[in-house]
Amino acid sequence: MHDLKLDSFDIAILTALQRDGALTNAALAEIVKLSPSQCSRRRAALEEAGVIEGYSARLGAAKLGYGLRAIIRVNLSSHGQRKEDDFARFVATHPQIRSAFSVSGDADYVLDVRVRDLDAFADFVHRHLLPHPQVSQVRSEIVLKTLKDDGGVAPGLVATPPPS
Repeated sequence: MHDLKLDSFDIAILTALQRDGALTNAALAEIVKLSPSQCSRRRAALEEAGVIEGYSARLGAAKLGYGLRAIIRVNLSSHGQRKEDDFARFVATHPQIRSAFSVSGDADYVLDVRVRDLDAFADFVHRHLLPHPQVSQVRSEIVLKTLKDDGGVAPGLVATPPPS
């Protein structure tokens, strides 16, 4: 699958697996109307090509005691590869940062943070994030209600990627 060309079966497989990554090849075959062996080969090819990056379980963070989610916009004091690498190492070592993005706009980075409560959030911001030598400004929003949090790619938008 070096020259990746997705057909309607591949798209159906991706759509089904994105809904439920724990599907067996037999269950997947029923959904996409292929034999289990064909599904297995196609799934393996999609994994090999990096289209399927991995499988995971979506956990109920609040049910596990992580009831506070915050979005934090961070500006660095200065830029350069070394400073950005240093900040990337900081992000990698703090498990409460669930996602981190380098962005355009008025922030350099946006962090998605999950913690137990407001005290834990304040501790993270004041003891870890603000003292970081590369951080010049932090603006945060507490998530009050999640309207949608699907992740992945919209099933109707899964299409053949452009040639590389």
